[in-house]
Amino acid sequence: MGRLRYLTAGESHGPALVGILEGLPAGLPVAVKSISDELARRRHGYGRGPRMKIERDALEILSGVRGGKTLGSPLAVMIRNTEWEKWGHVMPIEGEPAGRPLTRPRPGHADLPGLLKYDFDDARNVLERASARETAARVALAAVAKALLAQVGVTIVSHVVRIGEAAVAPEGPVPASGDLEAVDASPVRCFDPDAETRMIAAIDAAAAEGDSLGGIVEVLAYDLMPGLGSHVHWDRKIDGRLAGALMAVPAIKAVEIGDGIDLASRRGSLAHDEIEPGLARATNRAGGTEGGMTIGGTLRVRAAMKPLSTLKKRLRTVDMTSGETADAFQERTDVCAVPAAGVVCEAVVALVLADAVLETFGGDTLDGLRGSIERFRARIEDRAR
Repeated sequence: MGRLRYLTAGESHGPALVGILEGLPAGLPVAVKSISDELARRRHGYGRGPRMKIERDALEILSGVRGGKTLGSPLAVMIRNTEWEKWGHVMPIEGEPAGRPLTRPRPGHADLPGLLKYDFDDARNVLERASARETAARVALAAVAKALLAQVGVTIVSHVVRIGEAAVAPEGPVPASGDLEAVDASPVRCFDPDAETRMIAAIDAAAAEGDSLGGIVEVLAYDLMPGLGSHVHWDRKIDGRLAGALMAVPAIKAVEIGDGIDLASRRGSLAHDEIEPGLARATNRAGGTEGGMTIGGTLRVRAAMKPLSTLKKRLRTVDMTSGETADAFQERTDVCAVPAAGVVCEAVVALVLADAVLETFGGDTLDGLRGSIERFRARIEDRAR
């Protein structure tokens, strides 16, 4: 596997989230503001709950950076929980936790399997780590991965394709990178204004009924070099690495690359991307990968998010103490977190691609990495002539 590794730690209502990113080359410019801007993108989006209005994501870089540039050593970041004073008695590091144990697990969440696996009596021991709050740490680390990719000419963006039954027209073109510059300012991060209006209406209708909505997001990586990943071993294939990372995002239940599932209903003559002079492709049906490797140009991957499992309209469950039927307990929740999921999916794609870039081209320094990629691109251009 590649050179870039990361770990996150922390609970949703604990003192802080922590992330460690190991394998960065030395000399990469890193700024707290750029990471904080990515965290702000994750908090926004139509349909988010009240917690997003009070979270501030107090970010600190703890190691791996000096004078605004990476040192080649592990980078560590901390995102302090600005609500910790309100939750310290519920989530103490030492001593007995206060508050009533949560014994009515929510369908669709990690509550019940976590209770059974770890022999807990309180679902809070599970939900605090299973919470999508953890993804803030991944987004913070991915901001640095995106900065690395930008240094070698790769841009990653995301947009919403569907919320509930409201969707962008399927025959619509894949947006160019410049088309998405204003997407972050739109309520649902959708580049189609008509579809965005329908999506907002769907969210409002679900909210009025105490329900939730899922949807589909698309992540696009532009100007990729060919050959990231490998055909020689199953665990090096870029398709599998992307799918694994995306399926590890909370509430993501399906992933497709390119035209994905639709390809299964087509004839082969309409399923593949024919090669033209200059090694260009006439279409992008495969989504930018063949044989477990990138083909160069644009990568296109979609992830489907299920509706959130914590509802105002409570679902039926069983109280683990009494064994009797009960309504599932509630935590603060969103009506729709699909726009935020797009930012998180964008983040994990960036981490996978940055890992694959370092695996393929190496380099202890940013200049060394760029030089290796420049030589590779020049060789590919010669082959394309």
